[in-house]
Amino acid sequence: MDLHRDIHLLTDFKRHTAEFLAQLKTTGEPVVLMINGKAEIVVQDAKSYQRLLDLAERLETIEAVREGLESMKRGEGRPAEEVFASIEQELLAKAGA
Repeated sequence: MDLHRDIHLLTDFKRHTAEFLAQLKTTGEPVVLMINGKAEIVVQDAKSYQRLLDLAERLETIEAVREGLESMKRGEGRPAEEVFASIEQELLAKAGA
């Protein structure tokens, strides 16, 4: 997406909403709306927004795993068996309460 090419005035969006919605559904590309001469709002269809959220979540997970691996390389953290045993004890304690 080229922000400079895909910028439209909010006024145009209001006047031609149906056409913009058709474009959003057809292309899956967001539309940037300009207010007072500045790009202020991004409008996109729900399907492409969900894909964006899924991608962001995947990247966050990858980063968390990478950080965990780096932490283990530095000797930080606890062995998985120890963590699972601790979780099991907590769950059993709650079940008995």
